[in-house]
Amino acid sequence: MATDTKEAAAESVGMPQLDFSTFPNQIFWLLVTLIIIYLVLSRIALPRIASVLAERQGTITNDIAAAEELKQKAADAEAAYDKALADARAEAGRVAAEAKAEIQAEVDVAMQKADAEIAARTAEGEAKIAEIREGAAQAVRDVARDTAEAVVSSMGVDVDSDAIAAAVTARTKG
Repeated sequence: MATDTKEAAAESVGMPQLDFSTFPNQIFWLLVTLIIIYLVLSRIALPRIASVLAERQGTITNDIAAAEELKQKAADAEAAYDKALADARAEAGRVAAEAKAEIQAEVDVAMQKADAEIAARTAEGEAKIAEIREGAAQAVRDVARDTAEAVVSSMGVDVDSDAIAAAVTARTKG
């Protein structure tokens, strides 16, 4: 048996694929296999792959279009927000200006009332002061006349009251 194994090893030259006597048969089956693979790929696999790729491309295109649309809507919303904010600020400024003008008008009216009241009180006070001055001046004249009469009578001179009054009046005016 050992000799059979040695003979079989001597007969086989190497790998059967590299045996030149089987090349035409191997080439035939290689071509048949390649043609079958080509037909399967071109008729079944590649159309499915192409449809999946086309579907993905369509989905991507639709998603990009939707994103652009949403981006435009967001830009429009932001512009509307900015406009509303500017309008609100302008309205707040207008309301503040109106309130300020109204308050200023009320302050002006109050100031006019206060000025009128102060003027009335000042006139009343001046009238009272003038009355007090006149009363004081009259009291000074009366005291001066009475004092002059007392001084003159204490000296023993008899002078008319009208003359003393005229003399006191002349002196207090000057």
